[in-house]
Amino acid sequence: MILCAGEALIDMIPDETGAYAPHVGGAVLNTAVALGRLGAPASLVTGLSSDPFGQMIADHLHASHVDTSHAVRSNRNTTLAFVHLDQGNATYTFYDAETATSAIQPADLPAVPAGTEAVFFGGISLCNPPVADSLTNMALGVSANTLVMADPNIRPGFARDQAAYRDRLNRLLGRVDIAKLSDDDISWLIPEGDMAAKAQALLDRGPKMLLLTEGGAGATAYLRGGLSVRAAAQKVAVIDTVGAGDTFNAGCLMALRRAGALSPAALHDLDEAALKDMLDYAASVAAVTVSRAGANPPWAHELEATA
Repeated sequence: MILCAGEALIDMIPDETGAYAPHVGGAVLNTAVALGRLGAPASLVTGLSSDPFGQMIADHLHASHVDTSHAVRSNRNTTLAFVHLDQGNATYTFYDAETATSAIQPADLPAVPAGTEAVFFGGISLCNPPVADSLTNMALGVSANTLVMADPNIRPGFARDQAAYRDRLNRLLGRVDIAKLSDDDISWLIPEGDMAAKAQALLDRGPKMLLLTEGGAGATAYLRGGLSVRAAAQKVAVIDTVGAGDTFNAGCLMALRRAGALSPAALHDLDEAALKDMLDYAASVAAVTVSRAGANPPWAHELEATA
C-alpha cells in the first residue's frame, strides 16, 4: 500500500460564466486518486469533515479506489480553495482556518500500517501547525526501510511563519528518500546558483533522489550519486494545470512500483534507462490531466488506449 498524508479539500473552480462550482481536490488527495486510478493500492490520511463537502470527498475517493480507513473524521468544516485561472495557469485563495485537516493534532494520526510500501507527504498541510507539525513528526517517525516521498508544493504566502515553515521543510527534506520540487520551489529554498547547483545542494540535505519539474520544459531526475536524467514534457493542448504536479508524483511512484524499485535501497541501483522510463510514464499521466478541466487524473485503461 502507498499511504498519502495531507489535505483533502474542495476546489472552487470558475466555469465559462465565471461562477464558481465545487470540485474535489487537494494536492495530496489528487496524488492518492491518481494512484488509485492507475491501479496502486492507495490510502489517504487526511481530515474528513461530516459536512456535505466531506461526504463529496469521501465518495470521490471511494470511486477512485482510495481507502479512507486512516482518515481523521470530525465535525470541522472542509477546507475551500478558490481557483483563479489565467491562461490555464492556476493560483489559489484558501479558506483553511480550523478545518478538518488543518486542525489535526499528532495524536490524531494513525501509525504507519505494517506492509506499507511508501508514504507520500505534501501540499498546504505542511504550511501551518498544528497539522504541519503533526505530518512532519509522522514523516520523521517512518521506518528507514519504508520509502518516503514529499512534494511540499511550496506556498510561502500561505505560511503564517515563514521561518518556521522553512525550518519544517528542511527537517522533512532531511528524512525523505525522494523530494519533488518545481523550479520555483527549489529557488525559494536555495536562492543562489544555477539549477544543477541547487539540485546538488538539495540532495546534500538528505534525499536520495530529487525530481525537479520545470513546467513545459520537462523534468529532471537527480540521484545523490551524481546521475541525472532529463525528459521532455509531452505536448498536449492544455486546458488547465490543476493537479498536474500531483499526478506527476503518482506517475513516478507507480513507475517505481512497477519496476520493483519502491524502496529506499532500490533507489541507489536505478540506471539511466529506469529513470527515463519513470519520467516518461509520469509525464504521460500528467499530460492527460492537463488536457482536461480540473484535477482529473487518468485511469490505467486510458493510458493503455493511447499507448
